[in-house]
Amino acid sequence: MQDEILTMKEVAEYLKLTEKTAYRLAAEGKIPGFKAGGSWRFRKVELNKWIQQQEKRVPNDEV
Repeated sequence: MQDEILTMKEVAEYLKLTEKTAYRLAAEGKIPGFKAGGSWRFRKVELNKWIQQQEKRVPNDEV
């Protein structure tokens, strides 16, 4: 699905993070998300764009 919306739990699993870390990153605006009815939601396509941007920021020899 092109416009798939993920929950905090799904994002944590997708990014291989704890839910606490994913929540902190979202609250700090470090991962793209929005609140709907007080709960965090994330567009998978936006997360994939964010991942690609992060990959470009880290030089290959630092991985």
